[in-house]
Formats: sequence, C-alpha cells, structure tokens
Amino acid sequence: MPTASYHFPKGFLWGTATAAHQVEGNNANNNWHRWEQEGHTQGKAGLACDWWGGRWKEDFDRAAEAGQNAHRLSVEWSRIQPTPDTWDEEALERYRTMLRGLRERGLTAMVTLHHFTNPLWLEERKAWENETSAALFEKFVRKTVEALREYCSLWCTVNEPNVYALLAYVAGDFPPGAHSLKRAAVVQANLLRGHAAAYRTIHELQPEARVGFAVQIRPMVPARAWFPLDRLMRNIQFNGINLAFPSGISTGVMKTPVGSVRIPEAKGTQDYFGLNYYSMDTVAFDLTRPAELFGRRYYPEGSDVAVGGMNANIPEGIFAAIKWATRLYPDVPILITENGIEDADDSLRPRYLVQHLHQVWRTVNFNWPVKGYFFWSLVDNFEWERAWTQRFGLWELDLETQKRTRRPSADLYAAICRENGITSEMVQQYCPEVFARLFPE
Repeated sequence: MPTASYHFPKGFLWGTATAAHQVEGNNANNNWHRWEQEGHTQGKAGLACDWWGGRWKEDFDRAAEAGQNAHRLSVEWSRIQPTPDTWDEEALERYRTMLRGLRERGLTAMVTLHHFTNPLWLEERKAWENETSAALFEKFVRKTVEALREYCSLWCTVNEPNVYALLAYVAGDFPPGAHSLKRAAVVQANLLRGHAAAYRTIHELQPEARVGFAVQIRPMVPARAWFPLDRLMRNIQFNGINLAFPSGISTGVMKTPVGSVRIPEAKGTQDYFGLNYYSMDTVAFDLTRPAELFGRRYYPEGSDVAVGGMNANIPEGIFAAIKWATRLYPDVPILITENGIEDADDSLRPRYLVQHLHQVWRTVNFNWPVKGYFFWSLVDNFEWERAWTQRFGLWELDLETQKRTRRPSADLYAAICRENGITSEMVQQYCPEVFARLFPE
C-alpha cells in the first residue's frame, strides 16, 4: 500500500462555516421567522443550535480541539438593528463576546454581514428590491464593524447573492416567494451596490481589513460536447446562475439573464474571492423545459449522489470552479468559504471531504492563490426551506436535547487540520473505498 501525503502551505486557514439564523435560535424579528410561521418550510428553526443561549462556547471548543484555526459565522441584522431607528447594544456586545471567544481559542474570525435574512422592517419596504436598501445596509455595516473590528478584520459582505435572488425571486422557495427574473435582477443589482458601499465603509473604518463576498459557483458541462444546443444551454444556465456578481466586480457591469446593469462603483471591490461549492451539473437541451430556458440540469447515471438528490460528490467540480475564478480574477486570493454535503449517516461525507480537498490541493500546486477552506458545517443546523431534513454537520444535533454527537468525519477533518494535509493513513482509515484514486500505485 502506498504511503504518501498531500500537504498545504503554512498559514492555510482551516475552519467551518455557520450562519446566524441557522444556529442561533429564536431569531423572531426577521423575514425567515415569519416565512416559517406561515408554513412555507419543512420545519421551524426554533432553538436551532442555541448559540444565542450560549452553546457557541462548546461548539467553538470543539472546533479548536479539532485543530481548526478559523471560523466563519454571520451576524443577524434584525438583532443589531431591530427597528430602523434603534440599535441593540446588548446584541452587539454578545457578538463581541463570541468573537472574543474565537480569538481566545486561537481561531481567526470571518464575519458575514448578510446571510439570507432581512429585518422585518426592511422586508416591509420590499427589502433589496428597494434602491434605498444599499444605503440602509451601509449604515448597518458601519455600526457593526465599528463595534466588532477589535476582534475581526476578515469580512464577507454578502453571502450567495445569486442563490438568494434565484430562490427568493425566481424559484419562490425563499421569502418573499416571487417568480420573476426581472425582480431577481433588480435584487442582485441592489445587493451589489450594498456590497460596494460596505466595502468602502469597512476600509474607511479598518484600512487593514480584508473584504470580499461569497458566491456559490455551480460548474456545468454540456451533456453532449458535440451538440451546439447542449453547449448553448450550458452557457446560458451557467452564466445566468453564476455570473452576475462576479461580472459586476470584475468590470463594473453586472450581467444578468434579462440584461446588463452598470454599477461602476462595484469594480474591484474585493480583497479575496469567496467561493462556495457543493456540486456541478450536466446540462442538456430540452424542449419540455421552457421555464428553465430549455436547459435540463441533472446528474449522470451512476453519480455519487446524496440522499435526497440535491447534491452529488463530484470533486472535479471544485477544481473547475477555482480554475474559473483564477481566470476571472488572476491576482485575487481565493477562500473556499463553503463546501460540504448533506449526509445524516456519514457514509458519503468522508470521501466527499477527502476527494474535494485533494482537488483543492491540486489547485494550490498550480500556484493558484487558494488561502483557506471552510467546511459546511460544524454542527447540523437549520437548512432554510428544507429545515432539519438535511444534515450537513461534522457533529450531529439532537433537536430535543441539544446533544451533539461526533460523526466519524469530525475526526477525519480534525486529522486533516492538525496535519495541514491529507495522508494515506487517514484515507485508509476513514474512506478506504477511494484510496486507490488518491494514492495510486
């Protein structure tokens, strides 16, 4: 049996990622809480992981003990600014305490300022459809960064603006449940304006800060490379899902499926590119799918698909996504801000983790500037409209008791973090079924 290892550069960030509404519990003043109460989800967040009640301490302990040196979390706008004219200093102090807790445990904090949720007062003003939202977001960012900058200098302004716009304004799965490409384009444009304003405000307050955004990149390949219509559908689907925010940052012109929008102030407003990757798709031309612009996306037969079919283990996709990012932004550092798989029994996650990190290692050895990796997620959490039906955590959560139970992948990831790499011994122990692919004789 071959004995070898794949090591990452010194100083590489190893962490997990979470989001406020998904872990804090009892966030009752935002659009998602109302959406849950109206019955649009498969369950309610409720107490979630009880971080607002203090259980972040034990989860941060777990992360630190597992060799992680970073953690990505978000703050909840509706807690910090419960009404347009009030600020909750106690909520800000609680976030300061959490960030101090990360520092005390030796974990670098990465703070996301908008992760899908809006205060109810903003939602009542049509949220990001309203042009005033960017200025309101900038005001919130200024207050928050002033309060937290002592403990954080790595900021993510907006998480997955493409997913937010598509699921809230095209698919209708997120609030407000709309079905309009035109409204989705308006929302992404205002999010980009908000990002640009936040970027400049953060650097005004904290010149040494690193500021970026996180976008989910969904690579795609044509079902038949020789067939022009498959290639066309692949390009339409890929650009429509992935390109809006990145194009606006790179050129100052945001490209959307319904046209381009000039936002010159957004050009160059990133110090790193935050890349979220879960899976990739095969795309075929299909006349029966007019609502999907005649493009059918699917996983080929025999794919390593998670229970439920939402994601599949296609590690070459993360390589493709990173390659795409380096071509778009040749000189910008890359952080893998999310990567993970839903897997309650932990039978797929170990090989998913190892195979994806092997692909990340390959990119580093091409001298592509990947500087860190945040696995989604530390503990099972509330997965939006799917509620608790999907389990992404390294640690299992019992909703009734709040008990955490370590999954084998938690030990695997801990070994990777401590080693700053992947060894043949780890793969043989945790996912021997892929050993020959990673360590061929």
